This record gives sequence, C-alpha cells and structure tokens, in this order.
Amino acid sequence: MSGRIAYFDCFSGVSGDMLLGALLDAGLGLQELTADLAGLGISGYELALTRQVRQGISGSRFSVLDLSGDRPARSLQAVEQILQQSTLSQAVVAKSLRVFRRLAEVEATVHGISVDEVHFHEVGAVDTLVDIVGFCCAAERLGLEAFYASPLPLGSGTVKTEHGLLPVPAPATLALLAAAKAPVIPSDARAELVTPTGAAILSTLASFCQPPMNIEKVGYGFGAKELPWANLLRVWIGEALGAQAVPHALDHEHLHEHPPEDVPAS
Repeated sequence: MSGRIAYFDCFSGVSGDMLLGALLDAGLGLQELTADLAGLGISGYELALTRQVRQGISGSRFSVLDLSGDRPARSLQAVEQILQQSTLSQAVVAKSLRVFRRLAEVEATVHGISVDEVHFHEVGAVDTLVDIVGFCCAAERLGLEAFYASPLPLGSGTVKTEHGLLPVPAPATLALLAAAKAPVIPSDARAELVTPTGAAILSTLASFCQPPMNIEKVGYGFGAKELPWANLLRVWIGEALGAQAVPHALDHEHLHEHPPEDVPAS
C-alpha cells in the first residue's frame, strides 16, 4: 500500500513556524491556509510569508503576527471548545486535539498537577493555535497520509518563558520527546532549536525514521534565529514505497494495540 507522505529533515531543529514555512514553500497556498484557519473563529492575528535566501538557500519564512498583544492562559478545555465549535473538518479537529491533549498531559506531569489544571501560556496564544491547527490543515490540503522526521538537535542554554528562565531543551519539549522515544543528536548551538510546539506536532503525529519514498517536492522553512548555518527545516514530499504510509498515519498507541497485518508491531 502506498500513499503521499512527508519527511521532515530537521537538521537545525523544528518549530511550528518552520514546519508551516516548509509546507508553504513546497506548494501549499497561503490563501488556502488563511481560509482554513478562518474556520477557527478567532481574530487578532495576521499571517506573514516572505521569501528569504540564507547561506545561498532560497526558502520561506512564515510567521504569525499577534495584533492584539493578548496572550491568554487557555485551559485544555478552552482549546477543545475552540476546535469543536470551529468549521474545520473532522480530521483536522481530531489531529489538532491529539496534539494539544498530548501537550497537556506532558505539562501536567512537568508541573505536578492534573490535566484539568493545566493552563497553557505560550501554547494557548494565538500563534501556537495557528501553528498546530495550520499544520493539520496543511496536511489535509496536500493530501498527506503520514509524517516522518529525522533525529532532532536540541541545542543548549536557557529560554525565557512565562515560568521564568528554563533550561534548553525546555522541560515540556524534553518530556514530549522522551514519551515518543524520539532520537536526538548533540549540537553546539547555544539556543533553543526544538520548541514545545514543534516537538508536540512531531512527537504526536510523526514517526522518527526516514522512509523509502519517491520524492516529488522539497520545501524550505526558515526559523527566526540567525545561526552560523542556514537555520531551516526542509520537507520532502512524495509517494511512499511499499507498506509505509497508512499504518504510520494512525495514532502510535492505537498502532501498538492493533497492529496491521502487514506491519509488525513495534
């Protein structure tokens, strides 16, 4: 069984903006993404997409401009309500909820509280809602059945958050990657290379391996930080070779409970 898949080459890390920038660079239309996100029923933001060249590589820089300046500490229930009352497709809502619920579980563990007590700060802001939901909308628009990702370089140092200065990788990021048993690699960068949003999306929806595939398109999404190398993520989009795509598109936990006949249980 074959299908359309995406492989994210995260040699400089991953963020929600970088993921969407790469998908937009690979052919997703900004107007299509804007129209889809209007289904959330939230306002006070604009989407920005610019062409950039770094270290001789041309790509796209995607960003979300928060026009309201309001960063509400939304609970998981509030995020669920926004999604369930939206006009988005059931598939997009379901994927988005999986990411947010996984993130809430991790935040609860990190802070020693229940999931119901979790109030997202950075993650409840409009930019992260747009990144997570936008990624799921992009996948639907591009007909992607499964996602794969490379090992992740985590960086080092500290990062400023609503909770103060925290070590890099941030506790939520590290917990998300640990839960997914995601492969990580050393990096000399004194910077946060993997954000909680990027980690939440990939650890929930992707398999960390390089699949056999026929590559059709490549997209480059730049990050906000300036590093000694081209700070970008690239996506390879194409057709899976062999029995790869659909089984990995299922929830990881469901896959372990009910492995497909043609794919051995991990």
